[in-house]
Amino acid sequence: MCLECGQGGRNNSELTQTEARTRRAKLFHSVCSRTVYGLGVMRICPKARPLLLLPLLKPAALHRWPSHIRASPCAQAHRLLPYRGVATEGPASHPSGQRDSVEVLGQLFRRDSYTNVTAKILSKVGRNLHNQAHHPLWLLKERIKAHFYGAFVGRRGNPLFSVYDNLSPVVTVEQNFDSLLIPADHASRKKGDNYYLNQGHMLRAHTSAHQRDLIRCGLDTFLVAGDVYRRDEIDTSHYPVFHQMEGVRLFSNHELFGRVEHGEDLRLFESGGRRTPQKQETHTLEAVKLVEFDLKQTLTRLMRHMFGEDLETRWVECYFPFTHPSYEMEVHFQGNWLEVLGCGVMEQELVNSAGAQNKMGWAFGLGLERLAMVLYGIPDIRLFWSEDERFLEQFRLPHIDDAVTFKPLSKYPPLTNDISFWLPAANYTENDFYDLVRSVGGDLVERVSLIDQFTHPKTEKVSHCYRITYRHMERTLTQEEVRVVHQAIEKAAEQDLGVQGRY
Repeated sequence: MCLECGQGGRNNSELTQTEARTRRAKLFHSVCSRTVYGLGVMRICPKARPLLLLPLLKPAALHRWPSHIRASPCAQAHRLLPYRGVATEGPASHPSGQRDSVEVLGQLFRRDSYTNVTAKILSKVGRNLHNQAHHPLWLLKERIKAHFYGAFVGRRGNPLFSVYDNLSPVVTVEQNFDSLLIPADHASRKKGDNYYLNQGHMLRAHTSAHQRDLIRCGLDTFLVAGDVYRRDEIDTSHYPVFHQMEGVRLFSNHELFGRVEHGEDLRLFESGGRRTPQKQETHTLEAVKLVEFDLKQTLTRLMRHMFGEDLETRWVECYFPFTHPSYEMEVHFQGNWLEVLGCGVMEQELVNSAGAQNKMGWAFGLGLERLAMVLYGIPDIRLFWSEDERFLEQFRLPHIDDAVTFKPLSKYPPLTNDISFWLPAANYTENDFYDLVRSVGGDLVERVSLIDQFTHPKTEKVSHCYRITYRHMERTLTQEEVRVVHQAIEKAAEQDLGVQGRY
């Protein structure tokens, strides 16, 4: 039966309550599996923006489904190379035997030349820290949800914004990039910056990968929270898995101008317009200014709810492929200006492609870790993955809005080891090395710094020297433990990256 047109099958009145519940559950599970596992865009019915899907997607409805439908089971992460996963904090995953495929959340993806996801990264998929009660990321997500639920209420007292915090991080490359109008040659698509399952599928690099699909479901106001994956440098503020939360709001002509004097004479769109720094070619200036005002007012209220009513804020113009005009919001906190989120008026081409041609709107996105580190005084991003009760118990608060400042655990001493090698003639990137170090050393690695570069005057070969800082978050490491990990990194660098060791 089609979820949009309702064709096929028995009439609902002929079904028993049990049969009806089972059918709705199967339909919802079918839609989710087609969307969140990245097996293509939702193939429901050719009509745009189905309304029948709305009751199924609302959070209240989700909580009525059995747990096996609300949350997909996390498959065990498999080791991709024999030496991967060397660490001192627990057993490594076992080989799957599927050397030609990668298994994620129960789905198999065939390997190809794009596959670069590692066992360490796969072991994080399904952890969903933002959904673990009393985790600091959960606290922030719940505070943001509560603010939007209270600030935006419909005529009948229902929250305008619905929340989606359990969508699979596996998406298609088309969802992650093309649906957001990111050009084919854009630097953000590089293998060196993303985790690809194969040429067509990847671990999402941002929660915006779900924007178009949710709008296609008929949603005009929603929040999305989830884990995102990016290959990056290694230090106390960068981690290959972090969490984002974003919001989208669309307006019809009546919704935007209904309370404006002579609003019946105003329009969202114009023909023959031109793109300027202030607006897109299809938007009227009046509509853009009202959408921009609503966006900035919404986010200012949100940040004052998080930081306090006396918070100072400012806006900085910037560029994103999927919004125009675009802004970053900075807040003045503890004597410093901090960038906390990005936002803007959604590109109309994106909105049109989702079947909402008669609407325009705004979108914003923020990093939960970055906000939590500032608000709660958490000094190291690795702490979010800690299972140490001394860390977690600090965030078991009677109320989500209660103030809390992280009290540091014992500061265990660091151990440093250097690694030097000649680079291969081609195809070496620093992110490849950082990712290899993460795969082998895991969360024992606190920082990796390039401390020296040398070019041989005769051979013109290039040498890099990196300093790796090891520190366990919960106990003191021994040099013997670190030596095992460091030697594994040396071996892996030669085998994987084709470097020539100088040690």
